[in-house]
Amino acid sequence: MEKQHSQHLKLAQRIAAQFSVFPNVEAVGLAGSQIGGGVDQDSDIDLYLYTTEVIPLSERRAIVEAGGATRASLDLKFWDLGDEWYDAATGIEVDIIYWDTAWIAAQLERVLGQQQASMGYSTCFWHTLRNSVILYDRRGWLQQLKEQSAVPFPEPLRRAIIAKNHPVLRQVIPSYRHQIAKAIRRQDLVSLNHRVAALLASYFDVLFALNRLPHPGEKRLLKIAAERCEKLPQGMTAQVEGLLHALPSAERGLIERLDELLDGLDLLLLAEGFTTEEK
Repeated sequence: MEKQHSQHLKLAQRIAAQFSVFPNVEAVGLAGSQIGGGVDQDSDIDLYLYTTEVIPLSERRAIVEAGGATRASLDLKFWDLGDEWYDAATGIEVDIIYWDTAWIAAQLERVLGQQQASMGYSTCFWHTLRNSVILYDRRGWLQQLKEQSAVPFPEPLRRAIIAKNHPVLRQVIPSYRHQIAKAIRRQDLVSLNHRVAALLASYFDVLFALNRLPHPGEKRLLKIAAERCEKLPQGMTAQVEGLLHALPSAERGLIERLDELLDGLDLLLLAEGFTTEEK
């Protein structure tokens, strides 16, 4: 495992050095499983390039071709601007995300300065900045941003996330639970899958905020929550897994599993002084 991590790190450092020659690259950070301790044979390299202007595609392609790639998907614009490829020498998947410096600074201010919550994944950008490893930093800009992110979880933000994400679980009429029950009655498997995924996104947003932890993203959530959260609903892992295993059948018993999961979260919230009454 250590050899695997070392191989990933060396490749990341090489790529960071190649991109550092562009004057519009302010910094390069390494994030994802490489810094989270979850490296395995399927782990890729998540490199965040913080730029003041977009690097021309021709220049990015030249770096990929010079390093060698068995397959490349460049100029991806489905989410953030990104490039991905498989390194020819190692077989490692490289995932580069390009973030504008002003934009990501504004995202951090929105969360930490203005304490604004989102519907799920509220603090993921904060987590990425806080935990990334700096591979290149032209003027110390990324280090300053990391220092800004190295703060305790603001209580107003904690309450804002819970206030936004908890009611929609089952407190309000258009709650996810209500929509899931409808989907079961209709045997609408696509809608059921969509609503359960949305419910879990808000569930974990509440759970990490309750524990005053920035949200780590969508992967390995059960494992991370079990390892890092001091306050956990009893039986949570088994309940989440049971809920997901019950999805294909779309049986009414799925609602009982869902309520059991949400009951455990409500008990934690009540112990912390939050209300769980219907609205």
